[in-house]
Amino acid sequence: MMYIYYFFAAIAIFFGIQSLRGGFRYVAYIKRETSRPLPDFHPRVSVIAPSRGIEPGLEENLSTLLTQDYPSYEVLFVFDRKDDSAIDVLNRLKKSDVSFKVVIAGPATDSGQKVHNLRNAVNEVDPRSEVLVFVDTDARPTKLWLRQLVAPLADDKLGASSGYRWFVSERGGFASRLRSVWNATVASGFSENQQKNFCWGGSTAIRRTVFEQLNISDRWRGSVSDDFTITTVIKEANLPIHFAANCLVASVGDCNFRELLEFTTRQIKITRVYASHLWQGLLFGSSLFAIVFFGGSLLLLARLFLGLPVVLLASVLGIVFLLGAAKGYIRLRVVGIPLKSYRKELSRDILAHVFLWPFGSLLYLYNSIVAGFSRRISWRGITYELKSPTEAVIISRDS
Repeated sequence: MMYIYYFFAAIAIFFGIQSLRGGFRYVAYIKRETSRPLPDFHPRVSVIAPSRGIEPGLEENLSTLLTQDYPSYEVLFVFDRKDDSAIDVLNRLKKSDVSFKVVIAGPATDSGQKVHNLRNAVNEVDPRSEVLVFVDTDARPTKLWLRQLVAPLADDKLGASSGYRWFVSERGGFASRLRSVWNATVASGFSENQQKNFCWGGSTAIRRTVFEQLNISDRWRGSVSDDFTITTVIKEANLPIHFAANCLVASVGDCNFRELLEFTTRQIKITRVYASHLWQGLLFGSSLFAIVFFGGSLLLLARLFLGLPVVLLASVLGIVFLLGAAKGYIRLRVVGIPLKSYRKELSRDILAHVFLWPFGSLLYLYNSIVAGFSRRISWRGITYELKSPTEAVIISRDS
């Protein structure tokens, strides 16, 4: 029994060492990328922000899109209906000098509402725009975000330039901090290896010519996931994706435990449908960790109760924990570079990223198991059944 356990533990430690090495590479990339001067490239840009309903911090999030330090751009805010309450929030921001318009896309019938909104909005952009930028309304970018996201496209061989989110809690709490820890695992998956990066729909820039040549709008048809689809299309064309480290943007707010489970499970259900190999790897990795760490912890307690030797077992558990804790710590410290205006909030989360990461892995296991039995998700008041990457059935929508 113990020999089998130590065999699995050895595999887990090996993966932990590789993960920590990846963490150091991530730190080096962030430092190098954020200190590099930006290319002098700032063409006309159309920023497309699909939205539905009110969310915490929405007014501040929208205002950041209208106050970018960028010479020439427009913003298209896209809604499914003209009486969306978020439009009232937007109307209070009309003092901005930046050109913006409201696009009413109508209700989706054969795809996710966000994708439906995007497909309608790309037909309304300024003919002068050379770059399309997609952003989520729960992101709160800095004033230089647009400039830093678009600049890498000076290299016309790039498929896209992408940022990612980092959850910043306001009041704290277990659920909010665990969400940040859970999300950090994906955030640190970006690197200088442009063939392995992916597009995050909340912060992606792509040349308009590339978007049209790859026929991305049609490829979106029937999809719920804008970012998985655009990533797939770009990779099929063998085009690299650049991770703009400066565009690691804050998503500010809190959640309760129910919202945490709903959000994380939805992400993994989408992953299972659009990238099943990632879901399989996640299921295996989180299962292995649960067996080694949580199963080992139970073994440790049992051996203590029976008066059996525990030094080796305790050492193994300590090594597994310290490897993850070290990565969590260095990862949180380095994101303070692109998120320098949130360093105070990030410092409050240090203990969470050091000590809660095992529960983040356990949450991934829960998400993966649930995703294995269900493809139904609820997103912004709409319930979908994900039949395939190109077929989403709308089950119900709120009124």
